[in-house]
Amino acid sequence: MSKTKILFVCLGNICRSACAEAVMKQVVDGRGLAADFEIDSAGLISYHTGEKADPRMRQHAANRGINITSIARKITTSDFSHFDYIIGMDDDNIRRLLDIAPDEQSRLKISKMSDYCRTYHVNSVPDPYYGGPKDFELVLDLLDDACNGLIDSL
Repeated sequence: MSKTKILFVCLGNICRSACAEAVMKQVVDGRGLAADFEIDSAGLISYHTGEKADPRMRQHAANRGINITSIARKITTSDFSHFDYIIGMDDDNIRRLLDIAPDEQSRLKISKMSDYCRTYHVNSVPDPYYGGPKDFELVLDLLDDACNGLIDSL
């Protein structure tokens, strides 16, 4: 059986998508499904390529036992053929993903993270970069909800 391949995407790949990758890995591991999934993250811009996730995001995640280990990278055209699901964090991410998707089949793989939330009723996972501690905590709450909802939907 082939793995289900999921790519999480935000603007720079140092806060939301990097955290979504780590949360999802923890969720599938906790359900005994880690071998069935390939999980990665990427950004829409290359500004942070090669960097670790934002230290504030890493700290807030670590406080919950989540280890963010990804290194920022920019999404590539080949990602659209490799991954089964490409999940953006907000409407701007979705618009940009649809703009760069190489074909209609690729566009069908794109969805928004908040669409998988079961507890929270939000339209997006907001970028905490310019915010404070409560913004990073909210992102973690939303990603936990959405990652569990995504797995349930699969």
